[in-house]
Amino acid sequence: MSTIPTDCRLIVSIKDQRMALIQGNDIAKMYTVSTSRKPPSCIEDSNGTPTGLHKVADKIGNGQPEGMVFKGRVPTGKHFSNYTGQEGDRNLITSRILRLRGLEPGHNAGPGRDSYDRYIYIHGTNHEDRIGQPFSGGCVEMLNDEVIELFNIVDSGDLVWVV
Repeated sequence: MSTIPTDCRLIVSIKDQRMALIQGNDIAKMYTVSTSRKPPSCIEDSNGTPTGLHKVADKIGNGQPEGMVFKGRVPTGKHFSNYTGQEGDRNLITSRILRLRGLEPGHNAGPGRDSYDRYIYIHGTNHEDRIGQPFSGGCVEMLNDEVIELFNIVDSGDLVWVV
């Protein structure tokens, strides 16, 4: 597999629950994240965060207010604080979505293991108090203000390496 490095890259450490934003040759910023509460896995329905090389395939949510909830990648028109009870207890997708596409056929791309088909995202969450510990259903979750900041920095096609 031949992949041309992008100027802006992300490295997600599942072990450390951290993500590095690399611009050029420098670590521009470190973010605390939440990956899956299940072991890492590229297999569909595993609820594990997929490992390996990915790219940002889609950027969704530009211009939406911080805390906006998305369902099916469409803004609901409601802030996460409007969700209560069982709905509010769930991990909601908030603020921005960076949808990932796996670049390693047979690992995180292809039938039964495709990160894009699994709807693996980097996104905000309504459970910001759990950032820094494994809690997601497979995605990489961030603080809402930080996912907006990151969304404004990265471009579609930028590389994301999950280890």
